[in-house]
Amino acid sequence: MEIHQLLSLFNSVKSEQLYGRYVTNSHIEGCFSGLPDSCISVIGYSVERRPIYSITMGEGPNRILMWSQMHGNESTTTKALFDCFNLLLRDDNYFRTILKQCTLCVIPILNPDGAEKYTRFNANSVDLNRDAQNLSQPESRLLREVYENFNPDYCFNLHGQRSIFGAGHNGSVATLSFLSPSQDEERSLTPNRKKAMALISRIALELKDVLPHGIGRYDDGFNINCVGDTFQSLGTPTLLYEAGHFQEDYDREEVRRFVFLALVKGIEAIANSYEVDLFKSYFEIPNNVKNYRDLAITNAITAKDQVETLTIVFQFKEVLKRGKIEFKPVVESIFESTDLKFHKTINANGQLVRTIDNKEIQVGYENDFVLINNKKTALNP
Repeated sequence: MEIHQLLSLFNSVKSEQLYGRYVTNSHIEGCFSGLPDSCISVIGYSVERRPIYSITMGEGPNRILMWSQMHGNESTTTKALFDCFNLLLRDDNYFRTILKQCTLCVIPILNPDGAEKYTRFNANSVDLNRDAQNLSQPESRLLREVYENFNPDYCFNLHGQRSIFGAGHNGSVATLSFLSPSQDEERSLTPNRKKAMALISRIALELKDVLPHGIGRYDDGFNINCVGDTFQSLGTPTLLYEAGHFQEDYDREEVRRFVFLALVKGIEAIANSYEVDLFKSYFEIPNNVKNYRDLAITNAITAKDQVETLTIVFQFKEVLKRGKIEFKPVVESIFESTDLKFHKTINANGQLVRTIDNKEIQVGYENDFVLINNKKTALNP
């Protein structure tokens, strides 16, 4: 299906119950009524005894295992998964054919305790993506058990990344990033790793018209404690998806659309037997670069006798408050000059910016406002 045709279907399949950055079990449970009961299973429980669900659909020979919210505060891919479910279950011969070629096993929230508290870690303060060897946590053991029982042909490891990444040095923010994880210290181009690289290349090629400069490639340094590296080392082509940032989209609803496209195009390519030689194009995807920050106040004076103007750099801290995520600007650094790029810039025009020394309160920050000559300017998105 053409990418623009697929994009035109998005609003009709979007799960309206899911919105914003805070997505928990109770939110996805509200989407279950739109799925056949036979698709939904409780496959285990978290540290705090919250259920961990799986969604299974399709009957094809290509077995794809996906999991999201391994890090509880990375929810964009979870939203996009439910949009994909709605698409694949449409009364449409095209999608029925895909489900005759593929069987999907999806864990939409692997870390429901972390999702509830909006934290990266599980209830025992363990990063599940560093627990692939120790298997010290019930969530890690459950994922390994599903992997071994399902015996997937492909794994999609779904994450979200910070707003600091650019797609190379071309000036564009990394809206999507991908990785074919290494499976050894030498970063060998093994047959299964090439398959994952080729699939990523196919996805990037399909999205080129709608996201021409916003796709990056994640660092492939080897860490056997990471789940992707482990599953790759076990011989399964594994893709890491990273949902990034899009202009003025801190709720990541625009990013959600692009993740939706990338997920569907990944499944579609597996169903239609993509070309493995495409792995060579993987290296043409620009590397992620940490060259973005959320906010800058430029041309600022922070003391009355100051001669040179400064740039005050802020990064937003995500804070869970009354069931919603608020974005609190935190001063990261102050520069005379910088090559960093910013999602939002406020020009102080040489005026005095009120300075408070305690960084938790912020330089120039008072109740979500910066004061420039006592004039309040909103900082948060």
